Amino acid sequence: MAKILIVEDYKDLSEFYQEFLDEDTLLIASDGEEAVSLYKENKPDIVMMDLKLPKKSGIEATKEIMKIDPSAKIIAITAYGSTIGSKALEAGAKEVLRKPIRFNELRDTISKYKSL
Repeated sequence: MAKILIVEDYKDLSEFYQEFLDEDTLLIASDGEEAVSLYKENKPDIVMMDLKLPKKSGIEATKEIMKIDPSAKIIAITAYGSTIGSKALEAGAKEVLRKPIRFNELRDTISKYKSL
């Protein structure tokens, strides 16, 4: 069982992640500021970071989390193509998943980072 921080402002997608990852301990943030705060408080094993967020972008939140913990395992999630995905990798994300996410892809990616 892992502690996973889900950062997603779209409620339906956040609920999907929660159902899919129901065996893990989940923390939920709906914006970048809340994500950084929850990371500081809880030090989750994995962060699933949407990149287009209110208050603070997923890119900025990723940068801040990486300053707090350079070994953070952040999986960036975006529907906005390779440009923003490459910025997430530069900010410190380990991997970028594109929306819409397939079940197998999500399961395999989470499993990979649980085992690291």
